[in-house]
Amino acid sequence: MGQRTFTIIKPDSVGGNHIGEILTMIEKAGFRIIALKMTYLSRSDAEKFYYVHKGRPFFRNLYLFMTSGPIVAAVLEKEGAQDAVAEFRELIGKTNPELAAEGTIRKKFAASKTRNAIHASDSDENAAWEAAFFFPDKEIIDTKYELPLPEDEIDSD
Repeated sequence: MGQRTFTIIKPDSVGGNHIGEILTMIEKAGFRIIALKMTYLSRSDAEKFYYVHKGRPFFRNLYLFMTSGPIVAAVLEKEGAQDAVAEFRELIGKTNPELAAEGTIRKKFAASKTRNAIHASDSDENAAWEAAFFFPDKEIIDTKYELPLPEDEIDSD
């Protein structure tokens, strides 16, 4: 179990102008964003990304929803986490927002089991695969940012 996970802010949250609020909740929970992009999923991409659900009754609604508008994909890291995937899934809450705990992302932003605001990886293996689906290695910035010059030099007149 690792310190990284993957997420997608879904079209309902993007369309509802909740990107900033959701990213703030993620950062306040101790996750660092190490890759981030807004994009659209084509039908082909959505079918590839959600291939594990192909054949399930909800698959058609899932890909239709995920291709209905822009998404925000992100790779997250939580230093010192025993299991970032599990910790992040706890932060987002249950798939059904009616069953999600108070204070979770889905309780706050989700409208239904399909329009549920956010996706989270369910295993370290899937997190790695999902991150690679959206981001080449060079776009994952895992080094901590440090100012190139001491602050007193930058801020001096």
